[in-house]
Amino acid sequence: MRPRGPLLVLVIQGVLIVEIVTGLATGQWMPVFVAAVTLALTFAPARFARFFGLELPGSILSVIVIFLFATLFLGEVADFYERFWWWDVVLHFLSALSIAAMAFLMIFMLFEGDRYAAPPWALAMLSAAVALAIGALWEIFEYGMDQVFGMNMQKSGLDDTMTDLMIDTLGAALGALSGYLFLKGRQFGGVGRAMAEFVALNKRWYRKVRSKAGDGPR
Repeated sequence: MRPRGPLLVLVIQGVLIVEIVTGLATGQWMPVFVAAVTLALTFAPARFARFFGLELPGSILSVIVIFLFATLFLGEVADFYERFWWWDVVLHFLSALSIAAMAFLMIFMLFEGDRYAAPPWALAMLSAAVALAIGALWEIFEYGMDQVFGMNMQKSGLDDTMTDLMIDTLGAALGALSGYLFLKGRQFGGVGRAMAEFVALNKRWYRKVRSKAGDGPR
């Protein structure tokens, strides 16, 4: 029987279920709510991908679930944002890198995997632009939440916003670079391997990819 997901994802889901049960038993409603939302979201990426006829490699699915767990549960319930000053910085960097890498795969998919339809640097620039646009929209969302609901998502205001955008820029640049190197037949650490796995699992969307030994572009 095929496992339902990577072991790490199952472990995180188990931790969240334990937290929900414990919270219900002790009347800790806020942790229960956050854990329940996080748990529900851990099932969303695979379902969302299947809806569009895509399949996510275990490595990409694990990264998404870890990010959700770190952002929502550890950040809010375990108060990691306050306990570790660098927590928000790391999450911004990793999210921008991941979004740029996924944007690269989606843009490359539009050309059906034709690596000659546009120069690799152009695809990299577009994917970085997508990641930066999403990062900017998030900062607008934080500003709106602070202004409308009196929250403090921006922390120190302009300094926090500009720091986040600079970190987003660095992450987006590295994510785009990983796509560029992927088309050049090289890999940028685990990101390149995850890209190769994604393309291999979704070959019908990358019909024009020229492979070497049936796996990855030349």
